[in-house]
Amino acid sequence: MLKGTKIYSIFMGACPKCHQESMYQTKNPYVLRDVLKINDNCSHCKLQYRLEPSFFYGSMYVSYGVGIAFAVPAFLISHLVFKSSLITAFIAIVATMAVFGPIIMRLSRNIWINMFVAYDKNTAKK
Repeated sequence: MLKGTKIYSIFMGACPKCHQESMYQTKNPYVLRDVLKINDNCSHCKLQYRLEPSFFYGSMYVSYGVGIAFAVPAFLISHLVFKSSLITAFIAIVATMAVFGPIIMRLSRNIWINMFVAYDKNTAKK
């Protein structure tokens, strides 16, 4: 349904140019030894995922924002909904970041590469 949009590529981890395959060698982000292992290029459109050496270092900046997007709801739910203390709310934030860490890392990489590579419907049809 959303194929052909950046949202699809970001949440599915699909090639940002053709959306035909996953960028990652292992689809499950909780296989921690493989969480950041990315294919060299797309087998369908031949897009090279590492656009330059150390390309994904920039995703650390995106990771900060994505982490905040996970931490703020954790705090609000813990402190305002469950009326917990600030210490407990802080523990909820740390637990949330630990549990969702692999997802945050992948989402950040997906957002980063989608900032530089556009979907090409002609490439996707080949």
